[in-house]
Amino acid sequence: MKSSALFSVGSFVRKGILFVFTAVMLGGCVQGDDQEGRYARDYKKTPRPAVLDSVKSRGVLRAMTTYSATSYFLYRGQAMGFEYELLQRFADDLGVRLEIVISRDIDSLLYVLKSGEVDLVAHGLTVTRDRREKAAFTDHLYLTRQVLVQRKPTNWRRMHWSAVERALVHDVIELIGDTVSVRRNSSYFDRLVNLSSEMGGDIVIDTLPGHLSTEEIIRMVVDGEIKQTVADNNIADINATYYPILNVDVPVSFSQKVAWAVHPDADSLLAAANDWIARLKKETDYYVIFNNYFKNRHAYRKRARSDFYSLTNNRISPYDEIIRKYAEDIGWDWRLLASLIYQESQFEPGARAWTDAKGLMQIMPATAEELGVKDRSDPAESVRGGTRYLNRLYGRFDEVPDSLQRLKFTMASYNCGFGHVRDAQRLAEKRGLDPLVWDDHVAEMILALSYPRNFNDPVVYYGYVRGIEPYNYVNEIFERYVHYSRFVE
Repeated sequence: MKSSALFSVGSFVRKGILFVFTAVMLGGCVQGDDQEGRYARDYKKTPRPAVLDSVKSRGVLRAMTTYSATSYFLYRGQAMGFEYELLQRFADDLGVRLEIVISRDIDSLLYVLKSGEVDLVAHGLTVTRDRREKAAFTDHLYLTRQVLVQRKPTNWRRMHWSAVERALVHDVIELIGDTVSVRRNSSYFDRLVNLSSEMGGDIVIDTLPGHLSTEEIIRMVVDGEIKQTVADNNIADINATYYPILNVDVPVSFSQKVAWAVHPDADSLLAAANDWIARLKKETDYYVIFNNYFKNRHAYRKRARSDFYSLTNNRISPYDEIIRKYAEDIGWDWRLLASLIYQESQFEPGARAWTDAKGLMQIMPATAEELGVKDRSDPAESVRGGTRYLNRLYGRFDEVPDSLQRLKFTMASYNCGFGHVRDAQRLAEKRGLDPLVWDDHVAEMILALSYPRNFNDPVVYYGYVRGIEPYNYVNEIFERYVHYSRFVE
């Protein structure tokens, strides 16, 4: 991808389109030719701040982040990322559900925050004086410093080390009159501006589009599309382990704080976040998560080389083609079926449960015999049999008018059995709830069937069921489906 504008310090160009994906829209997007301009025009307005009480009453924390190798991505069927894992924990601490909002235009993050569309921005933002005028920042999550990311000569392995050294920049003073490519609304841009002023000579700043992540820009250096860029050292270091042609040894800044941002008036949410961060940093869990994404070079290389890494491939599992084929046979979105299969077996064809359920779709021996499945470990056999059984269950809920609710009844039955779900429907009707709606109605009764006063009710035929299992089963499949819908077309 070619960069968007070349200019020296003092000239400013800003372009971009914001793509927002929310859990509610199941991967839908909002976009416009003047999206960032709209946020800029609305910037001085004072919307209702995202105070803690409103987040809790809504029951949802709306957090904006970006697709990147450290913030949020899909790997082997599982949503991952440093920001994503921490956001999940923060939402749990608040007792609310997390709703991830994805920005494809990093330049617009703080504009969206000020507009009131999200409660929090979590994207490894370095805290600068300019940004403090636009948002309130939490206590820092970690410290970083900016480094120059440059490319060694193509044949550097065959060159004498002194020749390689002569080809590289060793001090930022050497950047005067040279070109460095960064996003316009980034702390990297601001730092280059300040460096030019400090050194008394202009660095030519090549501005890149706001939708490019830092990792994508680093890859442009690797591929020779741009000469050099600037990145936080933790991101630069882990990329350099995968791309040995990179040199990331030249510091561009002193240590800087990286934090999350909230609306400038959201004092209660800020206080809650800071309290949680203080407690989090006392736990081993935080350092394990940080090391997984910023220090574990083996894990990063393994992800980057994988066919099932969403930032480089459009795949979920080794069995996508099989899942597509049989999902089409029963009229399901293949990504929804893939989410169910992950829930059952994490895509392990040899997975076996203590109940003797086996295979990708964890089919029981008697069910396999009934469905004509000879080898439950065979992926195609398992998916063929499992989808046939799902379709049979779906047909037994023909009285449910809403297709989404009908899918949820089907999944719950696949997990705990059709009879238990029918019990929950009868109990819902007796309690004045809608027996044809899963969410907040029958789902509550499936939970209730864990207690004697409910599973001993005369309308209940099949007795006790550990209701939390089908309840979570359905919720987790659909939550994962949201991730799959965002990452995979």
